[in-house]
Amino acid sequence: MALALMSVLAELSGSLAPVGKGLVYGLGAIGPGIGIGIIFGKAIEAMARQPEAAGIVRPVMFLGFALVEAIMLFGFVLFFIVPSK
Repeated sequence: MALALMSVLAELSGSLAPVGKGLVYGLGAIGPGIGIGIIFGKAIEAMARQPEAAGIVRPVMFLGFALVEAIMLFGFVLFFIVPSK
């Protein structure tokens, strides 16, 4: 089914480059989106369980957020690097 859809899109646009560009950024945003949700959820849970540890948890949370966000930015940059005809 997916192969048939890709062949139809290739016939309409002339190549699979636009489909590839969409997949690169789309799939590159799903994982980091889930990861950011897990990071913030677990940090809020940790701060709710031990409020005195909030000063330690918060910087680690933002460091994890920055690293995961960098992965999403790599996908965004690849969206522009993938050549289109």
